[in-house]
Amino acid sequence: MTIGAALPLHNGIDATVQLAREAHEAGLRSAWFGQTFTYDSPSLAAIVGREVPGLHVGTAAIPVFGRHPLIVSSQAQTAQAATAGRYHLGLALGTKQLTEAGFGIPHDRPIRLLREFLTALRPLLETGSTDFRGDLLNAGTPLPAAVPGAEPPVPVLVAAMGPQALRVSGELADGILPYLAGPRALAEHIVPAVNAAAEAAGRPAPRIVAFVPGVVTADADAVRRTATDSLAFYERFPSYQRVIELSGATRAADLALIGDEETVAEGVRRYREAGATEVVFTATDLGTEADRHRTWKLLGELATG
Repeated sequence: MTIGAALPLHNGIDATVQLAREAHEAGLRSAWFGQTFTYDSPSLAAIVGREVPGLHVGTAAIPVFGRHPLIVSSQAQTAQAATAGRYHLGLALGTKQLTEAGFGIPHDRPIRLLREFLTALRPLLETGSTDFRGDLLNAGTPLPAAVPGAEPPVPVLVAAMGPQALRVSGELADGILPYLAGPRALAEHIVPAVNAAAEAAGRPAPRIVAFVPGVVTADADAVRRTATDSLAFYERFPSYQRVIELSGATRAADLALIGDEETVAEGVRRYREAGATEVVFTATDLGTEADRHRTWKLLGELATG
């Protein structure tokens, strides 16, 4: 199992590169960046991956609404070329609230759009060309779309947790990026569904990259109070409400791994047993700077142990 960390987006680029360098020096294998309305995450990943050789970088995740496969392919291939093949592209359905408030477009038929987006995108990443005509989007290549040096083809993962999204991801993507999906939800609902879809489509077993909030700390109560406030944002969205409930929890913070080294390491083990092939820790800055260093030290030891 590989272990990485999601880096915050509120720092400057130089500070973000330094954080990524610290993560790599601690033994973590990957650094991931969200996509909000601030940084362009593939560009940031390309910068970080080029500045920190050996570190894998990824985006988790770019909503398909408001994007086009040709543009995302260009971004992803550029990041892949810049990092010598260490870039991982994460896509997401996004949410109705943010899509409609931000882009002013309806968040309609998200599963259909995801299927069409992936169908058009895969040949772009693999061959530099596509010819797709769908219900919701069209994509063609009157000019070549391959980026020199973008090899091997960029792996595509989807932040999928619902049954329909898991089916599409198993058929058309290389893996999934579940977040706030505890070991029970993974083992009983998510992993079996995406594996079955991949097998039916004749594809290899998908990567299961579990994103998990976690902090190693001596003051677990204080950090958990902070986590309860910070993670409450996700409780507004039905997709997260569902997966939190399937995990046997009532609040998002219930799924955070917070405590000493033994507690957090045991939590990582449970994710592995539930079918996670990779674990990426998020929200490692909920405690003190000393807590973050302590967290990354443990994760590095688990990654190399």
